[in-house]
Amino acid sequence: MTQRNFAQFFKNPREAKEDLIAVGGDFSAERLLYAYTHGIFPWSEDPIRWYCLDPRAIFDLNNTHFSKTLQRKIRQGVYRISFNEAFEAVMQGCAYREKDNTWITGGFYKGYSQMYRLGWAHSVEAWNEKDELVGGVYGVAIGKFFAGESMFAFQSDAGKIALYHLFEKLKTSGFILFDTQQLNHVTWTLGAYEIPKNSYLDRLQKAVVSQEKWIIPQ
Repeated sequence: MTQRNFAQFFKNPREAKEDLIAVGGDFSAERLLYAYTHGIFPWSEDPIRWYCLDPRAIFDLNNTHFSKTLQRKIRQGVYRISFNEAFEAVMQGCAYREKDNTWITGGFYKGYSQMYRLGWAHSVEAWNEKDELVGGVYGVAIGKFFAGESMFAFQSDAGKIALYHLFEKLKTSGFILFDTQQLNHVTWTLGAYEIPKNSYLDRLQKAVVSQEKWIIPQ
């Protein structure tokens, strides 16, 4: 499908009066790339619903908040941190719920796994001393823009520590926008805040001028 066809499928987020931008479509990499570079993301399957929220929650990579206890664990190297070693396992960890249903369903696995194989999606993993995956985060990187999709922890602070290391790599690479979509208690305590939709779209436009893939620095 061409850019023109995607533009016809999705409402223009700047003109839309509601958060819901489109219903239907698929999780193809082409559609996901168009969506993310225009401030849109999928939030459900069957049918797929596409949103651009107002307000939008973001992180300032130079002003994040990690507690002293968390920083101590980071210095001590409580968990081994890796990048892109277990992308699908991280998605599965993020999807795990004891009781509630999860929004990360089969179409999300297929679509974002394809994005990972093409070099657009990335994961950060936290491993314990038994080399068990106990935390992680994944998201989409385009140009100097990162969309954080989800985070999980099976052991204390494992997800937050993975996120800390992601932030550090993004800063090293000169990223200028980290999208966390909707504010919640965890992201708020880490320093996320809300901005108006159009301000977000202005920042996004600058961040994706060069739609290059992220080469993670060693």
